[in-house]
Amino acid sequence: MKPAPFDYYAPKSVEEACALLAEAGGGATVLAGGQTLLPLLALRMSQPFVLVDINRIESLKFISKVNGGTRIGPLVRQNEAISSELLRQRLPVLTTATQHVGHHQTRNRGTIGGSIALGEPAAELPATAVALGASIEVRSVRGARSIRAEEMYLAPYATALEPDELITSIDFPEWPVANTVPLFREVAQRPGDFALVGLVGAMVVESGRISRAGIAWFGMGPTPIKARQAEAALVGQSIASLDIQRIGELAIADTNPFDDRHATAEYRRTVGKRIFVRTLSEALNQRQAA
Repeated sequence: MKPAPFDYYAPKSVEEACALLAEAGGGATVLAGGQTLLPLLALRMSQPFVLVDINRIESLKFISKVNGGTRIGPLVRQNEAISSELLRQRLPVLTTATQHVGHHQTRNRGTIGGSIALGEPAAELPATAVALGASIEVRSVRGARSIRAEEMYLAPYATALEPDELITSIDFPEWPVANTVPLFREVAQRPGDFALVGLVGAMVVESGRISRAGIAWFGMGPTPIKARQAEAALVGQSIASLDIQRIGELAIADTNPFDDRHATAEYRRTVGKRIFVRTLSEALNQRQAA
């Protein structure tokens, strides 16, 4: 099939893009990497009146160290994020998660901001933003605001982003390089497929105790899900005497898995607990051995 007719614009500034989104009155769609949008347009599952292509806005392409954290522009390609030495040093779990997004070819076009904006429940990057406590900075003609990642996702593909708003950066708080233990594992039918079950996060270990934890699930409910009970139970605990099985039960308790043609909710719960326990055990054993 061919896309339905639409007006096409390629603004060169954030201000111009915001003006176009405002003028469209909710009838516009933003084009960044296009890895999801273009197939939807071709199938006429998405029929915007206006397409705003933001790829010419150079100010949205950056990775930078800022006071208190790391800032990423929404137009950073996924393969650019993977090859960034700054991200590898400061946010290694983000680098790992991005390596599991789609395939190498799609990562050449897919963007960090596009994945964050879409909010696919089984995708790696929205869950990583939730786990690490990121905030999404957005702009419109009405002004700028910040949305906490854990408040961004409302339902499958439904976010707190207003129709006239444009993501201008994704801001990750500081995770101390020397003391942070990354956590990541996913189960998928084939490499590049959306995860059946996925876990992402990080812990800060100081003097043998966990002082901070950020963990989220993907593929385990209608949105990325923060493992709040497990996080609370981990903080303050000695890694030498941690009851990982109990923490695994708490982690699963926050999920809301579903049945679909790929897996049942019970499969997701069972596998989720197993990968949580295994991932946490392996990460802490490596930490103790270091």
